[in-house]
Amino acid sequence: MASRTGVARLPLHYGVAPRWLVSRMKRLAKEMVAVIVDEYGAKEFLKRISNPYWFQALGCTLGYDWHSSGVTTVTTGVLRSVIKPEEVGLAVAGGKGKRSLKTPSELGDVGTKFSLSSYRVDALKYASRMCAKVDNAAIQAGYPLYHHAFFLSEKGDWAVVQQGMDIRDKVARRYHWLSSDVKSFVSEPHSAIVCDVRRGVALDMTARSSEECRQTCVDVAKEKPRRILRMMKSIRPRYQRSLLDYFPVAGEREKEYVIDVLYMPKNVNWKAISKVYEFQPKNYEQLLGIRGMGPATVRGLALISELIYGSKPSWKDPVKYSFAFGGKDGVPFPVKRREMDEATRFLSNAVKQANLGKKEELGALNRLRKYVPKF
Repeated sequence: MASRTGVARLPLHYGVAPRWLVSRMKRLAKEMVAVIVDEYGAKEFLKRISNPYWFQALGCTLGYDWHSSGVTTVTTGVLRSVIKPEEVGLAVAGGKGKRSLKTPSELGDVGTKFSLSSYRVDALKYASRMCAKVDNAAIQAGYPLYHHAFFLSEKGDWAVVQQGMDIRDKVARRYHWLSSDVKSFVSEPHSAIVCDVRRGVALDMTARSSEECRQTCVDVAKEKPRRILRMMKSIRPRYQRSLLDYFPVAGEREKEYVIDVLYMPKNVNWKAISKVYEFQPKNYEQLLGIRGMGPATVRGLALISELIYGSKPSWKDPVKYSFAFGGKDGVPFPVKRREMDEATRFLSNAVKQANLGKKEELGALNRLRKYVPKF
């Protein structure tokens, strides 16, 4: 590990965080959030949450395992429990597993507390659904979502932190969103996509280079379902094959480890296709937003677009960050010192100003120092 300082691999760890640790994490997190919001405002807190370096450093400062997938789930769970709308003008909806399904109703409750209009609340619910839809269906690299946390300010600004897990090698991928960065939900909308594994082939319908493919998919989807079925049959071989038969492979590991999303879909959601035909969407966001448009249907339309009409989607994995700041040897990328130093200073200042005992403060600062590579 000494030769790869700053590189993290986040495997799935079973079990739960011990109660004694969570209670201390909550105390420290509550004080830090209060200081940050008081000093810099709720909008700045959301901006920081959407920064992958800052978020990772926060989880480590609170005391969680730096190399565990729980950095995401436990940290957001702790923040959810200590962030009170009436105290800091922030709220957290959603969470891990079944709790993520409660996000729309929780956003409705928070909207009432913040006196947001029904139109604004509906827009927030839509944002939550589209964030999940994009990362589950528009981007397909083998990481289905199991965690979705929606951070909201009383002014209606928001950030989303959600995570998917590769069920085969049990490694996580985290997605960060910030409302002020989202110009379009389907065209490079993320603040960050974080993972230490970069796939040789992955479908990315949000890439700028996929713009023509997105429009072709819309045009195809507006055709009669029978015509779409004929097109699907025309490009599906007699025996199922992987898309790796069509595209170059980055390395030997990819040949041995073929993820399911790279197979041509045997079935698509024809009820959803019928809805699309009736609705006649104007753009790809409307198409993706139709209920039932899942990964297989998205992938099927993308393949029709490329193999029949020549409009290629991006097959380049969009991951841009690792779970750490980078490695001193440039693995997975050179250390970004400015971002690392900024996150460290910001959190160090928040810890020092928080209403903590001297022992707790020193413990938090020492954890933060251990996380930062020394040069």
